[in-house]
Amino acid sequence: MTVTIDHNKLRTIIAEICTHAGSTGDEPKLVADNLVTANLMGHDSHGVGMLHRYVSCAKEGEAKLNAHAKIIVDNGALIVVDGQAGLGQVIGGEAMDFGIERARQHGCAIVATRRSFHLGRIGAWAERCAEQGFVSMHHTNVVGHKPHVAPYGAREPKYSTNPYTIGLPATDENPMTILDMATSVVAMGKVRVAKNKGEQVAPGTLIDADGKETTDPNVMYNAPFGAALPFGGHKGGGLALMNELLAGVLCGGHTMRPETNQPRDAILNSMLSIIIDPAKLIDNEFFTSELNATMAYIKASKPIDPAKPVLVPGDPERIRKAEREANGVPIDDNTWEEILACGDSVGFGRNRIIDISAS
Repeated sequence: MTVTIDHNKLRTIIAEICTHAGSTGDEPKLVADNLVTANLMGHDSHGVGMLHRYVSCAKEGEAKLNAHAKIIVDNGALIVVDGQAGLGQVIGGEAMDFGIERARQHGCAIVATRRSFHLGRIGAWAERCAEQGFVSMHHTNVVGHKPHVAPYGAREPKYSTNPYTIGLPATDENPMTILDMATSVVAMGKVRVAKNKGEQVAPGTLIDADGKETTDPNVMYNAPFGAALPFGGHKGGGLALMNELLAGVLCGGHTMRPETNQPRDAILNSMLSIIIDPAKLIDNEFFTSELNATMAYIKASKPIDPAKPVLVPGDPERIRKAEREANGVPIDDNTWEEILACGDSVGFGRNRIIDISAS
């Protein structure tokens, strides 16, 4: 079963819970906007279902409310940013703003962000760069909790879903082009959503502790634990490892190993971001005309299914966002109960949440 909630009401609920948990200033709104937008775009794995982890980790001291990004190494176009375990909705935005400023000065910037608590949907940071006219690429890893994804050919997990993200700015004919993908077949949050809904995952997604394929999401939550598989076999497995190294090593935030895990299951991201001003490479007319021509060429492809036109990165999210803005955001019963319990835990009672959702 699911409940369906207007996205603006959901933003109010999430912001109020954050405020009652101790967030101040713009932080509650930033968290609410980021999480609800993930739901709107169909990425429920990175949406409001994460809130209870945020509040729990804040109470345990693994996430620091009201913290800010700090530049700790400054080499002009190359900077290292320490997130100080602050909420990623704040740290990610501030880190990208640092990088955008440097890219304006130098034509490009490399931002090595470390120790940010859960950066959320990484596509949001590519979008932030694209909105300012910049191309960006992002390599992300995580430490602080047990691994979830098996390297290619392995039967045990060694790292997390290590997303790879690319963003290109909009043109007069095309919106921003955002590729944002886990290097596992499925993001762990989507496995959590399936578990909460009592559903199976797709074949070829997970293996159990014996290395046998399974569609049961519970193998990721009950010992002996299973693992998610890399997408595309050795190709996705290779990209996952490179993201682990580029983010974990070059940013200085560590890679996922037993000695870097935390006893309370934290979510600490590192992200290596490369931000480019395309105007310093080619003139804007060429960028715009070539991008438009390429997109038109690709989208004119004959589809396998006539009822399903060929889409490009970003299209599925735009379609889902329009649908959910019009009809409401569906939330499964287990996730909804977690939100209600989260509100109760910070003094924003479930009856107030239910009243807002029903008003």
